[in-house]
Amino acid sequence: MVTISQITKKIIESRPTLQEALIEDVISFANLAEKLQPRIEKEIGHKVKASAINMSIRRYAETLRKKIIIPKTLKLTSELIMKTNLCDVTITKSPSALDEIKELHKLVDYKKGETLNVIQGNYEITIVVSQKYLNELKNIFRKEKTLNIEKNLVSLTLTLDKDFIYTPGILALATRKLSWENINVFENISTMTELIFIIAEKDAVRAYNAFQEMLSEHKGK
Repeated sequence: MVTISQITKKIIESRPTLQEALIEDVISFANLAEKLQPRIEKEIGHKVKASAINMSIRRYAETLRKKIIIPKTLKLTSELIMKTNLCDVTITKSPSALDEIKELHKLVDYKKGETLNVIQGNYEITIVVSQKYLNELKNIFRKEKTLNIEKNLVSLTLTLDKDFIYTPGILALATRKLSWENINVFENISTMTELIFIIAEKDAVRAYNAFQEMLSEHKGK
């Protein structure tokens, strides 16, 4: 027999924004219970007390929050690096394209901190590079099929403890912060101690502030 808790969980899981609101603790359990009451009563087939729904919501919210608790052993440093004037280009993957990437590496001055990220999928290659090299990039890959070009992007890099790669929930925590601010992520790139997000320049300030808030919340944990 289906329970109030099961129906409540099913409804909330079908609405990601409700999950976010519960995690961020910005929604009234009582108000949400009243809102969900008609649907729950319809599915369960009889009248249900709002207080019972309220309790189910509270328990589910506690479960959600426990899932995103970051272990005290993991250090979220205060370093947050932003790089501007980037572009994101996606081309069809081919043997010739893989060979041409070598030419792209010759353009970038890594000593000056310039950006070049090459992400290979099964059928596509995405390149994130300083926008000043866009014309050179187009020339290098002129024989390849270009699928998409995004300009006026920035990268935000979070520096983390090396245990980051063994800790579940870090990526979810960061993307949740951006999602809550309605910020789109074009690319997500990670190394052993770095978590990098490629976003639109217009969202840079809000994203930076959101990550600063996240770092403050978990500083010293």
